[in-house]
This record gives sequence, C-alpha cells and structure tokens, in this order.
Amino acid sequence: MNYSTHQHTAKKLKQSHAKQHRPPPHSTRAPPPPAAAPPPPAMGVDYYKVLQVDRSAKDDDLKKAYRKLAMKWHPDKNPNNKKDAEAKFKQISEAYDVLSDPQKRQVYDVYGEEGLKGQVQPPGAGGFSGMSGDGGGGGGTASYRFNPRSADDIFSEFFGHSSPFGGMGGLGGMGGMGERGGSGFPRGIFGEDIFGSFRNSTAGEGSGNAPRKGTAIERTLPCSLEDLYKGTTKKMKISRDVIESSGRPTTVEEILTIEIKPGWKKGTKITFPEKGNEQRGVIPADLVFIIDEKPHSVFKRDGNDLIVTQKLSLAEALTGYTAQVTTLDGRNLTIPISSVISPTYEEVVKGEGMPIPKEPARRGNLKMKFNIKFPARLTAEQKTGVKRYLTS
Repeated sequence: MNYSTHQHTAKKLKQSHAKQHRPPPHSTRAPPPPAAAPPPPAMGVDYYKVLQVDRSAKDDDLKKAYRKLAMKWHPDKNPNNKKDAEAKFKQISEAYDVLSDPQKRQVYDVYGEEGLKGQVQPPGAGGFSGMSGDGGGGGGTASYRFNPRSADDIFSEFFGHSSPFGGMGGLGGMGGMGERGGSGFPRGIFGEDIFGSFRNSTAGEGSGNAPRKGTAIERTLPCSLEDLYKGTTKKMKISRDVIESSGRPTTVEEILTIEIKPGWKKGTKITFPEKGNEQRGVIPADLVFIIDEKPHSVFKRDGNDLIVTQKLSLAEALTGYTAQVTTLDGRNLTIPISSVISPTYEEVVKGEGMPIPKEPARRGNLKMKFNIKFPARLTAEQKTGVKRYLTS
C-alpha cells in the first residue's frame, strides 16, 4: 500500500516535472534587440573629445574643429615637439575621418572605436561603405581600417598646397615621417606667412562644401637680356599629379611652351591656369612663371632704356671720342662725340634701347656714361703745358 502510493506519487511528480519543462510551441517572433553598448569612451578613443565637439556636432562644427586643431598640431608647426605632434595630428585626422562619415559615425556611436575597428562583433554586421572584411571563419567581422596616409589627404582637402614639380609636389604619407625627417610635407612650406594665408582664405568658406582653388604656385624664369630684347621661346618640362577616372592619383609629365615677348621686364608673370596637382575637393592651383633678368656683362637696364659705360682717357675726353657699341641684336654702332666729356656727361642715342612691349615699333634709348681714366702723375713740364692750354 505504501509502495503503491509512493509509486503513484512519484509518477505524478515526474509528469508535473515534464510538464514544467515541456518546450514552448515554435514562434516566429524575433528575439528582443540587444541592449545598446556603453558609450565609446569606455570602448576606445573618444573621437568627440579629440575634436573637442559635442556628440550632437554637425558637419560644419566638425570642419571648424578640424581646421583649428590640424593647424595647431601639424608637425611642421611644432618642430620642438614633432613626435608628439605627429601622433596628435594623426589622431585628429582619424577622428574627423570617422565622425564626418555618417555610416562610420553611426557604428562608432553604438559600438565605439573597438567595434568600429572590428574588435567587437556588431550583431548582424555585414559591412558598409568605408569598411573592409577582417573576419576569419566566424562570420565576416566588419572592421574599419584607418590608413595613416589619409591624414595627408584630409589636410590637403582643406588646405591644398603643393608643387607640380617632380620631387617637390604633393603631400607625402604620414608613414614616411622618419625617412623624410618631417611630417611628409615639403620643408619650409608651412611658414608663418603661409599659415596666415590659410586662415584668411578659409575664413569665408561657409560650410566648406564648395571646392576651393589652391594657392598659386610661383616659379622664377631666368632670362638673358638678349632674350628680353629679341624675344624667344622657352619650353618647360613639369610633372604633376592628376586624378584618374578610377579615382587614383598618377604622375604625368607635360611640356609647357612660354613665348617671351620682346621688351618684357623683370617681374612679368606668365600664368598656366590649373596646372598644379589635382586633389580631391580642391581646384588645381595656377602655375605662374615670373620673369627674372640675368645680369649682363655690358648693359644695364633702366625701364625701357639701356645703359652702357665707356672707358676713355683724359686726352680722349678732352679732345673728342668715338664710341663703338655692339647692340644686343648684334649690330655695331659707331657714335662720334665731339663734346668735351666730363665725369658726369651722358650721351643719349635715341631708339637704341629696349623694345616697348605695348608699342612694338618704338624703343627706349641707349644712354652712354663714361669712366675717364686720369693720369696717376704729371711731370712739371706736362703740368705747365696743360695749364697753359686750359687757361688760354
């Protein structure tokens, strides 16, 4: 009796236990979404703090913050603290790169830097623009790789200042700092006056969406006085970066032809529009050649006039002198001077100066100055004779 009751009771307990652990009927309802991850500061670098902006910062706020901090921390602006400045500059660039991209920023806001870089697996992550697959056999972790070279690209999008000439142009990669002894930017390009011009040029950009034209690149073009007298043609070979249709930069070589007009002066500018390096978000800079005049062994230039100095003896200065001058175009001029030539005397030969660019038929004048050689000493007899002739 007791055994039967015990067996019956055990059976009921077993049935009750089975009922309690019976699996629920199949349901198609999705499981509740996982709780949001803690804010990024607990999961890596706080990019908002790096740029010194609020988490609600708009695109304009990010641009303004980046400009200010990039100018402050660029390695070439911190020669006495270059190593720390390089690290800070790259971090500022990385922060802007992430927060200015809506998709990257969305992932970062939820999962932080670690999730953005693939160290935390976002549920259902399938990758997005700007991301690259970094998964093994797990499921294709979406990860963000910040290429250090992007620091230069970002900076050039804001400030675009580079030369089109081979070995001098472009902004080098941050990864090459050690090899180039700097931040990858050409030495001397970031002097105080250049930074001042950057500040002035960016002050009125507004949202910064409109492309800005790069600062004109100026190079001197040395010319002989003969070149500027007769006119000539010069060919300049340049190399510059251009953006291919695929979006990749490539270096091309070009030959520029410069027609030097007769009469051009030192300081004359020849502009080749938009022949600077091509960069994203920046209209290529103009390439400007500035005429420079080489010194000449015989002539000096004074505006449209030419000056030549003749050496002669005191006897020639007193009794008459015939000057012989070979012009810049190879003609020989014979100029007789019957007047007494004093140290301050000037003989003017009209129409034998430099061509006048705006009036090709006209020329300036040739001005002749004189260097009179006086005798080192005279005998008593010579002195008497000179005195007699000069006073009679």
